[in-house]
Amino acid sequence: MKTPRASRAKLSSLRDPRPTALSATTAAKTAAKATLRAAPKTAVVREPRTTAAARSSSARIAADNVGEQRIYHVTHVRNLAAILESGALLADANEDWDTRPTIDISTVDTRAARRAAVVAGDGSASVASYVPFFLSPNANIWQGVRSSTADPRLVLDALGSDAGDFVILVSTVKTVLAGRAAAIEADEASVTITDGDAGGVLTRFAATVAAADRMLRLLRANPESDALQNAELLVAGEFPFELVTLVGVTNDKVRDIVKPLFAGSAFRPKVVVYPPWFLAAEEA
Repeated sequence: MKTPRASRAKLSSLRDPRPTALSATTAAKTAAKATLRAAPKTAVVREPRTTAAARSSSARIAADNVGEQRIYHVTHVRNLAAILESGALLADANEDWDTRPTIDISTVDTRAARRAAVVAGDGSASVASYVPFFLSPNANIWQGVRSSTADPRLVLDALGSDAGDFVILVSTVKTVLAGRAAAIEADEASVTITDGDAGGVLTRFAATVAAADRMLRLLRANPESDALQNAELLVAGEFPFELVTLVGVTNDKVRDIVKPLFAGSAFRPKVVVYPPWFLAAEEA
């Protein structure tokens, strides 16, 4: 009996929702009303003059629904069975590891740098204590794998380095915040946003709820920026697989490998064939 071929996901269904914007006029009226309500009756509070462009930009950022932002974790298909068995993605420094990943393309120096970098200042947890996610399916380091471009952070060899042999595990910011609510309440740095490679010496970390929200809005305000392609969302300790909502694969062959793995597990994310996530930029 033949297995039906997987339907291709539509481009529009897999693109991150674009930030929505309020008009500058609407935003200005709303701000003016709020100012009048908040001001004491004995005083007149005047807002400083701003340009139309600045008002429009501020309104767009304020109106952005950051909860819809997708996050992406890339792993080799040969690592997936062990991930499902453990029930979670584990941070590099998590002590629950029984064995290391079957396919690991990070260099020794990359892992050392992330183990040395701290998230919230001296004495805080290291980057290696977090599960990393990209904020874009076209993240620069992943583009390097897709185009077979040399990157000092990666070990790309003939075995296990073809982009088509990887899967992309997808979730959303709102799913993370809901699923990790108790951890965030205990420690706001449990979910952190960075504006670049988390192992980089110049990277800034937003390790509180308010700071993370603000940084994410700024990153999303320019979706084509290099900053968004390097930024990361970090989840402390582990990422329960139940929070994965979608798994992207490059073709039907990989889908036919992945689907039976889920059949024997408690997890049922949607598995979609979406080649553009796996092709070099010039081919996508």
